[in-house]
Amino acid sequence: MHLETERLVLEEFTMDDLPALWDIFRDEQTMEHMAPMTRAGTEELLRSFCLERTPPGAFAARLREGGGLAGWLLFSQVDAPGIYELGWVLRRDCWGKGLAGEASRAVLAHAFSALNAHKVIAQTEDIRRAGPLLERLGMVREGVQRRHAQGRDGAWKDIYWYGLLREEYANGNDATHP
Repeated sequence: MHLETERLVLEEFTMDDLPALWDIFRDEQTMEHMAPMTRAGTEELLRSFCLERTPPGAFAARLREGGGLAGWLLFSQVDAPGIYELGWVLRRDCWGKGLAGEASRAVLAHAFSALNAHKVIAQTEDIRRAGPLLERLGMVREGVQRRHAQGRDGAWKDIYWYGLLREEYANGNDATHP
């Protein structure tokens, strides 16, 4: 996959991305709602999930200006063929600028037009920040798994599930408008 938006290039990772990706994954505030990572774990994830997997399970989100790695963009087929999962982890200085939405809109368009996706799903425990963005993207909250994942602080957290069906996308719930 190679997609371009106004401010981003979404493309495959390379091993040269490891230092920048590790900088993102080792930031505790950025990873507040994710499992802790080590440098070795980041390298293994990059290698096995992105470089050795066909198609890759995640893509690099690069800033068009300067080309730096803005973040990790999860886009992976899950469950049955035609169902994909969407997610993102952006470096902290890229927060609040609309980049996650910009990248997600491009990926949704690609999923439903080029890949003929049946459904795109997302899951989050961060209902305060990610939930509203997922809804702006046209995704519908499908349910909650109560106290399903243990957070970094040891507390059990709810996981919220969202989905966007092909027919919803085709009927104007298409996330093309910011």
